[in-house]
Amino acid sequence: MRRAKRCGAQTRSGKPCQSPAMANGRCRMHGGPSPGAPKGNQHAYKHGRYSTEAIARRREISRLISIARALGSGGL
Repeated sequence: MRRAKRCGAQTRSGKPCQSPAMANGRCRMHGGPSPGAPKGNQHAYKHGRYSTEAIARRREISRLISIARALGSGGL
């Protein structure tokens, strides 16, 4: 562990960080554990209440209700 590559990022005191580096060359505090989710991540797929289809369906229903109310009150 002592011979591991060091992070080297500048700390708030101005000295280089001496924590062991990860594969990206920085430590867990200065480089982050990962660059983020992969492109086309299926885990980020929206479904249910906030999907595009559900939102469009609610807007259409709301529009139909407002038309029905307008017709019921005597005019558009």
